[in-house]
Amino acid sequence: MAERRERLDQPNLPRRGLRVNYDPEAFGRSTERIARFLGTGRYLVLQSIVIVVWMVYNAIPEFPHFDGYPYQFLTLILSLQAAYAAPLILLAQNRQDDRDRVNLEADRSETRQSMADVDYLARELAAVRISLGEVVTRDFLRSELARAVEDLTEDLAEAREEELDQPDQRRGRARD
Repeated sequence: MAERRERLDQPNLPRRGLRVNYDPEAFGRSTERIARFLGTGRYLVLQSIVIVVWMVYNAIPEFPHFDGYPYQFLTLILSLQAAYAAPLILLAQNRQDDRDRVNLEADRSETRQSMADVDYLARELAAVRISLGEVVTRDFLRSELARAVEDLTEDLAEAREEELDQPDQRRGRARD
C-alpha cells in the first residue's frame, strides 16, 4: 500500500463537501410561513382527515393494505413531521423574538425621546408662567391708571383751590 505523503510546501486542494449555500433570510421567511400554517385550524383539520382516511383505507378488508393495524408507517410519518415541525416552530419563534427585541428597543428609544420632549416643554411652560407673572396684566394696568388719574384729578383740584385762595399773591408779585 502506497503511503500518502503530505507536502507542506504546497497548499491543500480545496475539499469538495456538501456545502449548501442558502439565504438565511429566505429560509427564515419560509420557516415562519410553515410554522404559521402548522398553527392553524385548517392544518389540524387536514391532518385529521388524512389520518382518518389512512386508517379507514387500511382497515377495509377489500383494499390492499400498505400499512397494517399497528400503523407503523403512519407513526413513522407523524414522527418525521413532528421532528421537522418542532425546529421550524423554534426558528420562527427565535425570529419573532429578534423582531420583538428590535421593536422594543425602538419603542424605548421613542419613549425616552418623548419623555425628554415632555420635560423640555414642562420647563418652557414654567418659564412662560414665571415670565407672565412678571408681566403687567390688562386689569392691573387699568386699575393703576385709574388710581393715577384719580390722584392727578385730586392734585389738580387742590391746585385750583390753592390758586383761587391766593390770587392776590401772584398778582402782587407780578406787579412788583
